[in-house]
Amino acid sequence: MPSELKRVSQTGIRSTFVGILFSGVLVAIKGIAGIVGHSYALVADAIESATDIFTSLVVYSGLRIAALPPDEDHPYGHGKAEPLAATAVAIALYTAAAGIAIQCVREIHTPHHAPAPFTLPVLVLVVLAKEGLFRWVHRVGDSVDSTAVRADAWHHRSDALTSAAAFIGISIALVGGEGYQAADDWAALVASGIICYNATKLLKTSLAEIMDAAPPAEIEKGVREVALKVPGVLDLDTCMVRKMGLTFYVDLHVVVNGDLPVRDGHRIAHRVKDAIRSGNPRISDVLIHVEPDKFSD
Repeated sequence: MPSELKRVSQTGIRSTFVGILFSGVLVAIKGIAGIVGHSYALVADAIESATDIFTSLVVYSGLRIAALPPDEDHPYGHGKAEPLAATAVAIALYTAAAGIAIQCVREIHTPHHAPAPFTLPVLVLVVLAKEGLFRWVHRVGDSVDSTAVRADAWHHRSDALTSAAAFIGISIALVGGEGYQAADDWAALVASGIICYNATKLLKTSLAEIMDAAPPAEIEKGVREVALKVPGVLDLDTCMVRKMGLTFYVDLHVVVNGDLPVRDGHRIAHRVKDAIRSGNPRISDVLIHVEPDKFSD
C-alpha cells in the first residue's frame, strides 16, 4: 500500500505543480494587459489567477501531508489533510469573489476609459489555456480520487469563466461605445457570482469527506463481492467504508461457521483482509469482526 499511496500522491502533486507554473504566467499576462488596456475585468481575472497560485500551494502541501505514513500521534495516517486543503481552496475562492465584487461596484460608479481592443485576443488565449488545464487536472483528480486535486481543477475552471465573462463585457463596451464602459465591470461582477457557486460545491464535497460521508456505493459493493468469495465466509453483516484522504478504511463483519475454532476464524479473517486489499490497492486497512452463524448453548 505505501507504494500505491506514493504513486497516487505524486500524480496529484505533479498536476498541482504544473498548475502553479501555468497560473504564474497567466497572472503576468492578464495583469499587464488589464492595466495597459484599461480593463478592470481583466485585472480582476489576474487577481483570480493569483489566488490560483495560493490555493495550488495549499493543495500541494495538503497532498504531501496526506501521503505521510501513520505515526504515534496519527495512527490512521494524515489523510484528512487532503479534504482540509480542499476546504481552504473553497474559502480562498469565496475571498477572491468578494474582493472582485467589491471593486467592481466601485468601478461601476467611477467614470473610466473603455477597454482596449487588444485585450480580447488575450482573453481568448486565457480561456482556452485555463479550460484545457481544468480538463487535465480534473482527469488527474478523478484518477486518484482526490477531492483537493478536483478542487484545484475547479479553481482553473473558475478562472476560465471569469475570463469568458470579461470577454463578453469588453466586447459589449467596445461595440456599445460611450455609456457602455461599465459593461466590463458588470461582467467581472457576474464572474464573481460564478466563482461563489463553484466554491459552494467544493466546500460541500470537502466537508462531507471530513465528516466521513460514505464514498461511492460501488466501493462497498466491490468489498462485499471480494469478501464473499473467500472460502469459509458464509455471509456478511455490517460493511462500512470511509475515505481517509487518498485511501479508504473498511469495517466489516464476517459470518463464519460457529463451530470453528477461534484460530480458524482468525485465519479466515486474515484471508478476507488480504483479498480486499489486493482487489483494491487504495484500501489502506480492513478491520474485521468475526461472527458465528449460530450461537452454542
